[in-house]
Amino acid sequence: MDAEPSMLAAARRSVPDARLVRAALPHLPLITGAVDAAVANFVLNHVGDPAAAVAGLRRTVRPGGRIAVTVWPSPHPPLQRLWGEVFAEVDGGELPRVAAERDFPRTEEGLTDLLVRAGLADVRCRTLTWTHRADPDEWWTGPASGLGMPGLLLQRQRPATREALRRRYLELSARYRDADGLLALPTAALLASGGVS
Repeated sequence: MDAEPSMLAAARRSVPDARLVRAALPHLPLITGAVDAAVANFVLNHVGDPAAAVAGLRRTVRPGGRIAVTVWPSPHPPLQRLWGEVFAEVDGGELPRVAAERDFPRTEEGLTDLLVRAGLADVRCRTLTWTHRADPDEWWTGPASGLGMPGLLLQRQRPATREALRRRYLELSARYRDADGLLALPTAALLASGGVS
């Protein structure tokens, strides 16, 4: 399941026989207890009510099944900080944000608590770290295609400002380039899982 049609198209190319459904948390078109496991990989970063999203996952998983989620941590590692530095001086106007009363700390403790409050058992959370390697031009295509908060900010700019932001991105990302010209961006994610009883 995915809310983004292009992601479903990519999945269809990779796994032609898979059952693919366009849907968004917390409203998943599955009967209660329909699946053995659910994974929300960086999905909770993009929903307005993270607790409701986890509850939506929990509803679909049978007793004895498990749920796993990942989110970007706070404070941000260099990969995410790079976008903040690129867009630091941009006025994006009113950007969508999770309301304070619905948000949660993007820490191991905060994510664990979110899953426990959703009624999951045996909740575990850990921080994964790695170096993300990418071609600088390909890494720019995410925001250029409107992906995430950087993409939203970029789409709201005039063409001249977009080009200035691309130059700033190339300048700031240069410190992460390896000898092969690829970016080597240190990053991290929080990975949490819990069981449905």
